Amino acid sequence: MGDFLKSPSVDGVVISPLKIITDERGSVLHMLKSTESLFDKFGEVYFSEILSGAVKAWKKNKKLSQNLTVPVGMINLAIYDDRRNSRTRGNLFDCLLGRPDHYYLIHIPPLLWYGFQGLGNTPSLVANCTNLSHDPSESEKMHPESEFIPYNWAS
Repeated sequence: MGDFLKSPSVDGVVISPLKIITDERGSVLHMLKSTESLFDKFGEVYFSEILSGAVKAWKKNKKLSQNLTVPVGMINLAIYDDRRNSRTRGNLFDCLLGRPDHYYLIHIPPLLWYGFQGLGNTPSLVANCTNLSHDPSESEKMHPESEFIPYNWAS
């Protein structure tokens, strides 16, 4: 996976292309191997379905790192840095994620706000491989229209 794409404007966020192997029967979609530099340890894998036009935002994990990809559909992913001692504090990064043209793995370290919006005409499926098991007390949430984060989901 050492073939990383553009450098995101938020420290610690890494975007890497993923391999798709396709034949006449369908496709195999790679996500994450234990031998890759982005892999820390296994916490859990879960899938989040998002309907077209719906927004799931904002969330920040205190300890948990995430590795996201979208094997079905397309989303707009936004990440905001409000970490006190970060050189990218105040920066916002957004990108398209999904198939067929944006099949990437996005690594989101702890303490960053993130959210996503479903795009297209069908539901999208977000796959998340985390380094810790889910613990509701470990995260914070904020309304998608919060004025704290300067982002307009409608655009």
